[in-house]
Amino acid sequence: MSASAADAAPSTQYLQRPEGRIGYEVQGIGPLLVLVPGMGELRSSYRFLAPALIKAGYTVASTDLRGHGDSDTSFSSYGGPETASDIHALIDELGGSAVILGNSLAAGAGVIVAAEHPEQVTGLVLIGPFVRNPSAGALMKAVFRAMTAPFWVARMWKAYMPTLYSGTKPEDFTLYRETVIASLRRPAYGRAFSQTTRETDHDPAEKRLGQVSAPVLIIMGERDPDFPDPAAEARWIGESLTQSTRQPEVVLVPDAGHYPQSQQPEITASAVLEFLETLGPRSASQ
Repeated sequence: MSASAADAAPSTQYLQRPEGRIGYEVQGIGPLLVLVPGMGELRSSYRFLAPALIKAGYTVASTDLRGHGDSDTSFSSYGGPETASDIHALIDELGGSAVILGNSLAAGAGVIVAAEHPEQVTGLVLIGPFVRNPSAGALMKAVFRAMTAPFWVARMWKAYMPTLYSGTKPEDFTLYRETVIASLRRPAYGRAFSQTTRETDHDPAEKRLGQVSAPVLIIMGERDPDFPDPAAEARWIGESLTQSTRQPEVVLVPDAGHYPQSQQPEITASAVLEFLETLGPRSASQ
């Protein structure tokens, strides 16, 4: 990629998959990082983190999940293994290997890729990671299922999003939330999101944790509402990564919920860049 291309505003590119296209963008020059958002989010979830990584000398590919953002809604299935398949295909498309940064559902997908294709993954950054199914009771599961029914999923997600951003909210949170909800209100996208919530199962990721050999950084918001004890969840993940080439690192981000990459981007960027420095040299073009 030329310097002029790296400096230009990113445009959406498309990865062709058997049942549809995955939207993504690429910026920067250097070792490849693949940034994957969580369920219900857009690739612009990394809008504050990506510039710091690009400036530090990395090629940053930010991708939408299938059925989200600029990706198609023509897929017959959604969830962790499907997302892992898309990440694997994107790294193949871009060439070489990559560090995967995955948030929430995408963290579990990153675990699957690292376990099944170790030659592709030089490191994993797991942000607010769902790598096992939560121990929610039957009532809570029923409530969430009803809340994400296609008919009103956009309206309900708009009301629910602030709880996931517990702590400091991004300075542009109101605008970003409107962008997310506008995306969900497009024909078929609410249905695809609803299908994602119903089909997502984190068991495949949990079963792969002990097979990951790549170095791992776990970033958890101290106020992440998806976990009864975020620090304990991070420790459990670290203890489960028994085959990693070194002790997994854990960073707890203060005053952040499920999305520390946009709630506390400076703290998150610092942790990610320190981790990346341990994996190998950066691009000389900084």
